[in-house]
Amino acid sequence: MRAVLLDALGTLLELQPPAPRLRAALRELAGVDVGEERAGEAARAEIRYYRAHMDQGATPDGLAALRRDCAAVIGDALEDLPPLEDAAWLEVLARTFEFRAYPDAAPALAALRELGIRRVVISNWDVSLHERLAETGLAPLIDGAVASAEIGSAKPAPEIFHYALGLAGGVEPGHALHVGDTPEADVEGARAAGIEPVFIARHGEQPPPGVRSIASLAGLPGLLA
Repeated sequence: MRAVLLDALGTLLELQPPAPRLRAALRELAGVDVGEERAGEAARAEIRYYRAHMDQGATPDGLAALRRDCAAVIGDALEDLPPLEDAAWLEVLARTFEFRAYPDAAPALAALRELGIRRVVISNWDVSLHERLAETGLAPLIDGAVASAEIGSAKPAPEIFHYALGLAGGVEPGHALHVGDTPEADVEGARAAGIEPVFIARHGEQPPPGVRSIASLAGLPGLLA
């Protein structure tokens, strides 16, 4: 085994609960408490919009436009608030969504590096994936990363997996593993690309039949030793 491909959200990175963060941002920036339920509804509306339009964030300019649209979705969901400038809504958006590395992420990546295993992150994300990996301290521990918006291919399509193998140095599919937390995008996508999947079940999820599973990234180096 020469390379490990890793999903980002749910595998390496964890989204902090957005509703309380959105609520706190609006209290500070608008002087209004919308409550936990309305904050949660607005955050979910933004997430739905983002997932449907993330491919627009393929360039810095496209990402800036996408962020403006996502901020507007939050504003529309909370339309009875006092008027806020566009810049304020962008600040609300920025404060609402924060990602942190799981505690087991950095140690596992470092252990894979010690084993001589190439490490590439592959995610359905916009170009800010690289910023998220940098700000969470994971960027120095990987050999590359690819976001779906950058290349116009999203998991489970095999093309994005093959692109990631190129970033790993041209590793053949049979000499790589892909670790992820979603049966369709990660497991079926890896299989379609000829790569063995490893399912990470952080919350005790049942792995798809015939797929090796780990409860934590701490178990990953043991699969390769």
